[in-house]
Amino acid sequence: MSAAGFLGVLMLDTRFPRPPGDVGNPDTYARAGIPVRFVTVQGASPRKIVQEADPSFLQPFVDAAVALAAEGASMISTSCGFLAKYQSVLQAAVPVPVVTSSLLQCRTLERVGIVTFDAQSLSRGILDSVGVPADAVVEGLTPGCEMHARILENSTVMDLAQVEDNVVDAAKRLTARAPGLRHIVLECTNMPPYREAVTRATGLPVHDIETLILQTWRALP
Repeated sequence: MSAAGFLGVLMLDTRFPRPPGDVGNPDTYARAGIPVRFVTVQGASPRKIVQEADPSFLQPFVDAAVALAAEGASMISTSCGFLAKYQSVLQAAVPVPVVTSSLLQCRTLERVGIVTFDAQSLSRGILDSVGVPADAVVEGLTPGCEMHARILENSTVMDLAQVEDNVVDAAKRLTARAPGLRHIVLECTNMPPYREAVTRATGLPVHDIETLILQTWRALP
């Protein structure tokens, strides 16, 4: 990795709890020895980005990425997997690697399944924008479950034990639907804290935004 510089993370405007492993928790990077700087895009709530797909936020994210690169960021990521739809635009705007979403890993994996925050909102267009294979199987959280409801509400409280159950349950549904899967990718950047629980429940390798950030950071010149 570059001796200088830092990881810049483009954050949605949120206030829900973020345990270690979550892309928005500084400890996630401290334990890996990665210097990090967070920039919040004001007004970019989970509902606005995920369910409404509000196009007015594209330019604010581009502006924030350009500013981080100018300040010395060696790499840029984001706090929402649905920002995969901005991957090509953000990458074209800055001279450093951009990792918008864990979904970028799917194109390198065979027989991959995706656990997403919101299956109804994860359109084929978003998947195509980062080269997700056409045969990838997608399973979402149960609408209205603890994780889904609290994040969309942008609540200040969240039952993390229930959230883990929500993610594991979705992964189990995924593998039941597609028993031949070899890999699971967690789309949501709030799911990495539950990666090990998903691995235990499914027996499959699990990839997420944290694994992709670490891989990309370590490959920096």
